[in-house]
Amino acid sequence: MKAELEKLGCKTIVPQFPTLPVVPAKVSEWFEVLDKYKDQINEETILIGHSLGGIFTLRVLEKLDHPVKTAVLVGTPIGIRPILNCDRDESFSGFNFDWEKIRKNAGDFIVYHSDDDPYVGLANGKKLAENLGVELTFIPNAGHFNKKAGYLKFEELRNKILEVIK
Repeated sequence: MKAELEKLGCKTIVPQFPTLPVVPAKVSEWFEVLDKYKDQINEETILIGHSLGGIFTLRVLEKLDHPVKTAVLVGTPIGIRPILNCDRDESFSGFNFDWEKIRKNAGDFIVYHSDDDPYVGLANGKKLAENLGVELTFIPNAGHFNKKAGYLKFEELRNKILEVIK
């Protein structure tokens, strides 16, 4: 997707955050990585967060002093069990979000969730969409939207991003 977007002239950054299970997730370390790009986050930015990256996207929106264009959240846990692998750091597992600030810091939200995600129950996607005031984009049988689930291309997301940037 990065290559496709760059062909269209979109500057695309994919930060490399410390990831599970090799490295325990610490939100402070993720902010250190993102700090290298902070001057590039502006009103035209589209943030995309998957799983813990979705939680991190919410944390970023809580801290920004200006809105981004769109925030996309995929398979994002927000505290409704079952959830696996979110007990690493208080900022990843506390689930106390400033929804008002988050809503103010993105022009639009897109929330994706599946019915057979083995890590993050569907109720998380439903409640997240409700908290953000948007419709949940439900994709059946997509698992956790990852390689293990056989989800190698995310055409729906690509198409949605193309709509947003036009």
